[in-house]
Amino acid sequence: MTGIELKEETIFTWGAPPLKFGAGASDEIGFEMSGYGVERVLIVTDPGVSALGIPQRIADTLARYEISSEIFDGVHVEPTDDSMNKAVEYARAQGDWDGFVAVGGGSAIDTAKAINLLTSHPGELMDYINKPIGAAKAPPGQLKPLIAVPTTAGTGSESTAMCVLDILSMKVKTGISHWRLRPTLAVIDPLLTMTLGPEVSAASGMDIVCHAVESYTARYYTTFDRKKPEERVTYCGSNPVSDLWCEKAMSLIAQSFRGSVREGSLEDRSNMMMAATFAGMGFGNSGVHIPHANAYPIAGMVKDYRPAGYPQDEPMVPHGQSVSLTAPEAFRFSFESAPERHLKAAEMMDPRADKHAKPSEQLPSVLVSLMRDIGIPNGIGGVGYTESDVPDLVPGTMKQARLLATCPKTPTEDDIAGILTRSIENW
Repeated sequence: MTGIELKEETIFTWGAPPLKFGAGASDEIGFEMSGYGVERVLIVTDPGVSALGIPQRIADTLARYEISSEIFDGVHVEPTDDSMNKAVEYARAQGDWDGFVAVGGGSAIDTAKAINLLTSHPGELMDYINKPIGAAKAPPGQLKPLIAVPTTAGTGSESTAMCVLDILSMKVKTGISHWRLRPTLAVIDPLLTMTLGPEVSAASGMDIVCHAVESYTARYYTTFDRKKPEERVTYCGSNPVSDLWCEKAMSLIAQSFRGSVREGSLEDRSNMMMAATFAGMGFGNSGVHIPHANAYPIAGMVKDYRPAGYPQDEPMVPHGQSVSLTAPEAFRFSFESAPERHLKAAEMMDPRADKHAKPSEQLPSVLVSLMRDIGIPNGIGGVGYTESDVPDLVPGTMKQARLLATCPKTPTEDDIAGILTRSIENW
């Protein structure tokens, strides 16, 4: 129409669900769900959250609005293709559902997204999983109402269009990414996080850190080639709107992260819940890059590591730990692509940090100081990996094409191997 041929991207997209935030907000889920005209709802949660009685309280609020519900508490912490398939099979076997409520951390919310997708439309997980692992098929139509109720301050999954899982046969994490997966409403009640132990608070909080910083330092949207509208992906690169949310998230992290781990006051918990949501509104549109790409094989190829504060029945690297372990080295690598953004992120994350003589060290030093203070393992060596494992980890990272495309400095296999090797220890 303009007569001008545009070769560079000039358009970015941004989306987020409606939000209800505040102490006691979870008591109003029945009212909120009644607005969608539903009669039968599946509540999706994990055994630990179920034992706290939170899902039953939500079922009671639904009943007050004449909405029947059932609780599925079989969510696997750090979900796998096997655990998600079992959850989907359960939901399908119980007949038709009008809507869903996800209660828990990212594991519960992501499992509910998969259930919603695969009970609303035909197909299997691998049909929708991102390329090159899956077929990356787009959901053919709308999904059913899904209210997401986070009980950890971390993933931001309540505001994103992503669903993350382990593919057991490949020993790698991947996901499904499409705007239709985004929850219909996020209900965020800081009171639900008051029983979190320090280890979970620390790990999930590092996920917020990496979401905010990776999104803020992601490749800028105008540097991508022009795309047709049907080819645009959810991760469109850093942009003016996502930047605002990430900046606010980093400010809240600086204010309350250490306190939420040490004392866990309601104010600090509230700030971290808000930071998680804000960072989700940032990275859920702009994207993440190397730390998250590395995290997928780090979690998927775990050997014997069993983190304190988490279920001990099987080895696992919590997502918030796995994304943080190579972050300092990853940001050393990407520094030259956007020095001012890396320095500004460091300033927002810790305004009182001493200025490093070498600018490229400022953000890594801020992150290392934070991780040491809150008890995050010292590099990938802290979760059981050695230099001899690096060649096996690299292919898992390189499979994350969707994430690596968002890095402002495109890494090679040798670059990733170097980042992993130098991340055996962070301090």
